[in-house]
Amino acid sequence: MANASNGKNVSVEDLSAQMEILRNDLSNLTQTLSDYGVSKSAEATRYAKATAADLEAAGRKKASEAQAQAEEFVHNQPATSLGIAAGIGFLVGMMTARR
Repeated sequence: MANASNGKNVSVEDLSAQMEILRNDLSNLTQTLSDYGVSKSAEATRYAKATAADLEAAGRKKASEAQAQAEEFVHNQPATSLGIAAGIGFLVGMMTARR
């Protein structure tokens, strides 16, 4: 770069060459940052997919357990189950009835 204190004169060609080097460095830096962003994005996507799959499996397991408990309750106490179902049906009917 030009330095006025030491009396050196910098030619236009030198400045042009330094500007070209700076442009190339900025281009390389931009590409490096872009590659890093793409890499991190892919990593985050893989992590999100793995987490979603784990949550889906846990949800399916819980739903299956709840279904088994409900079936067992209905099998062991059919009259109570029928009363609960009738009560829920009555409440839903009352809430959805047009007045």
